[in-house]
Amino acid sequence: MFPTLALRNFACRITLFTRSNCKLCSDAKEVLSNVWDKRPFEYDEINVMEHFDQKWKNMYEFDTPVIHVDKAKEGNQFSTTGEARKLMHRFKEHEVEKLMDETMLDAPSSSA
Repeated sequence: MFPTLALRNFACRITLFTRSNCKLCSDAKEVLSNVWDKRPFEYDEINVMEHFDQKWKNMYEFDTPVIHVDKAKEGNQFSTTGEARKLMHRFKEHEVEKLMDETMLDAPSSSA
């Protein structure tokens, strides 16, 4: 769905939590693909039923699809957290773009 562009930096990272045989998840992928065409972003997809991290299954087993929108981080080790901005189930392109805008307007968090 999304090409790998190793040298490109994106402002946002979107993580899609999905599961197999989920019509809403297929619809969500289409929405994200349409947003990608206008505003590329880093992308991760996690099948909550197959992922090694049990916390995502516990959190979203009965709630897919869900997207997390975070500010992109440098390096390949970034992963989302439960505190990310979220959209669940049925969402439209303009809602994803609005969440991307809101995420980018947040003041950078200080790390100790």
